[in-house]
Amino acid sequence: MARVDLQNITKSFGAFKAIHGATATFEEGSFTTLLGPSGCGKTTLLRMISGLETPTSGDINIAGRRINDVPIHKRNLGLVFQNYALFPHRNIAENIAFGLKYRDVPKSDIPAKVKNALDIVRLPGVEERYPSQLSGGQQQRIAMARAIVIEPDVLLLDEPLSALDANLRDEMRVELKAIQDRIGVTSIFVTHDQSEALAMSDKIIVMSSGHIEQIGSPEEVYNHPASEFVAGFLGTSNILDVAVIERNNDSVTLDIPNFGKAQIPLAQASGLGDASKGRIVMRAEKLQLTDSAAPEGAPSAKARVEAVDYQGQLARYFVRIGELQLQVINMIEGRPFSQGAEVTVTLSPDDCTVLAA
Repeated sequence: MARVDLQNITKSFGAFKAIHGATATFEEGSFTTLLGPSGCGKTTLLRMISGLETPTSGDINIAGRRINDVPIHKRNLGLVFQNYALFPHRNIAENIAFGLKYRDVPKSDIPAKVKNALDIVRLPGVEERYPSQLSGGQQQRIAMARAIVIEPDVLLLDEPLSALDANLRDEMRVELKAIQDRIGVTSIFVTHDQSEALAMSDKIIVMSSGHIEQIGSPEEVYNHPASEFVAGFLGTSNILDVAVIERNNDSVTLDIPNFGKAQIPLAQASGLGDASKGRIVMRAEKLQLTDSAAPEGAPSAKARVEAVDYQGQLARYFVRIGELQLQVINMIEGRPFSQGAEVTVTLSPDDCTVLAA
């Protein structure tokens, strides 16, 4: 295991600046995800750690050693790619053993190492098969076995699940995290899929346009977004302008359009600072729809259901309150509300986040 430190990393391609002063720490044995939309810089950052790209400025340290100028084959990193990158003309044993040949591993030790790697990814006994004889999920496990057989200091995974269908992707993300837990290697995972990041990570680094927007645990970045971008990218959020009416030692009273006054805990409004106006983030699943009146004192508004997105156990509702449209995601109890239904929308102040305008 090894800790990875990025210190003020920048990367420019001509006049285009792809990474703007990225600073982050990947702790020993942790599973950290670089999360963001296409083009945000997450893969560029991973490629610089791997040695496939060179930083324009800043330092990359692994286990306390600066590696900016260390070639890729001397960094002792395991790489897993989206397209598996297996050799179709080599059998599974030869694919897994490929990296060992360049590390002065005695030839007599290679079969045992290959067998151990296959045991770790739960695919024993496939040494003589070829990639074409395995399913997509099995090929991804072989790519993982090839990466870990060299006993890397750091494991780098570049969208390794995106080529799989939805059901297999869900299954493989559980298995991938289980493998990482078993071997305990420091892992850096790149994805644009928020559900993968939330399910698998010890820590998430959210990126946008080459900038790091927020670093934190899945719970922190989801429930306490540091910016509107983070709030909008992770989950489904409704973001409204609000005015500050009053402040005290433990809460802030806001005027929320259509909902009236709401008292927000100070811990949920730290991003507001001293501003008199702000933006409130209301998660879609934290709003509650009912066909009856809201509890007394609870911030609420009358609304009309404009559309229903049925999702099995859940339904996503698009509701109209005057000129305002909100999204609400609720569990279905009995039957979902139908289009055109008159409902009450209630928010929970403890579940809101307030940011500066």
